[in-house]
Amino acid sequence: MAMVCGIEDAGRGPVIGPLVMAGVLIDEEKETELKRMGVKDSKALNPETREILYKQILGIAEAHAVRILQPEEIDHALKTDHLNLNWLEAIKTGEIINELQPDKVIVDCPSPNCKAYEQYVRKQIKIETDFELLTEHKADVNHVIVAAASIIAKVTRDREIAKIKKKIGVDFGSGYPTDEKTVRFLEAHFEDYPDIFRKEWLPYKAAKNKKYQTTLEKFEKG
Repeated sequence: MAMVCGIEDAGRGPVIGPLVMAGVLIDEEKETELKRMGVKDSKALNPETREILYKQILGIAEAHAVRILQPEEIDHALKTDHLNLNWLEAIKTGEIINELQPDKVIVDCPSPNCKAYEQYVRKQIKIETDFELLTEHKADVNHVIVAAASIIAKVTRDREIAKIKKKIGVDFGSGYPTDEKTVRFLEAHFEDYPDIFRKEWLPYKAAKNKKYQTTLEKFEKG
């Protein structure tokens, strides 16, 4: 009985909220069951379907692991010389593998250099048993176990975003810088709720610089 693990992220691009990484471990023979359930890349599913599949996936999984990377941790990685977002994900991927101890791992690779990413992941491994590791672009499309992980990651992130909205009492949209509601919220409130923003993201810096320029112009005219 071979245990296969899929690992995927959700929320790499947003300026608001966490990046979530998830790993799902199942008996390889149950992959056909995932397909029968309709598991596919989370981006191809609506929120209601993702919630249903989330429960079904965990119902047949041997185990799963989740890492929630808050904006502060992401910003720290981007400000550190030897780290970036890809290497931070590789570190968390290694943690998930160490926790789940699979026979085979398939990872949706965020780096254009899959070989270098795989080597970096392997440096994080602490388990002694040997395992097969495949890092691949579009793995969530090509491998149903990675699609399952993408659903767990996406639902988890959506729930985290809902918690933030409830806490601050404001609907700021999706959190992505392509969302007009998010952009308006960012420009109006980047100083009010600093903990929820990724401050190393260009949209955050642009909002901050815009206010600084406006303040400077008012001072010069005043």
